[in-house]
Amino acid sequence: MVTSNLRAYALAGAVLASVSSLAIAAPKGDDEGAAKRIAPVARVELAPATAGAAAGSRSGEQIYKSICAACHDSGAANAPKLGDKAAWAARIKLGLDGLVKSAIAGKNAMPPKGGSDANEVEMARVVAFIANKSGASFKEPAAK
Repeated sequence: MVTSNLRAYALAGAVLASVSSLAIAAPKGDDEGAAKRIAPVARVELAPATAGAAAGSRSGEQIYKSICAACHDSGAANAPKLGDKAAWAARIKLGLDGLVKSAIAGKNAMPPKGGSDANEVEMARVVAFIANKSGASFKEPAAK
């Protein structure tokens, strides 16, 4: 009886040792699979200038739709929504030049130029477009 108990304990110890070594060992060679499993669910990428409109010739509406709408339509990162006159009132008081300067430098969560490749004239166009939809009456600049 003592011998069979010893054999049972020995067998149980061997099973525990093999199971614990399996549980501790990490799978090898699946770094790519692991990276995919822990990757972020989504990513935001700002669109470059469209092929149909060369940089420098885009309207404020074109730039808004391709870049700015991502945040200003939804209010993401506390961006003031297009058309929200109360949210834009104090900003509009800065005037077109003040708003353009702020947009070029970046404001709060908004990166410089809203993350776009717009030049200064295009930035003035898009700022005028947004402000005008939100209660201003700025003149959208023409190409220089």
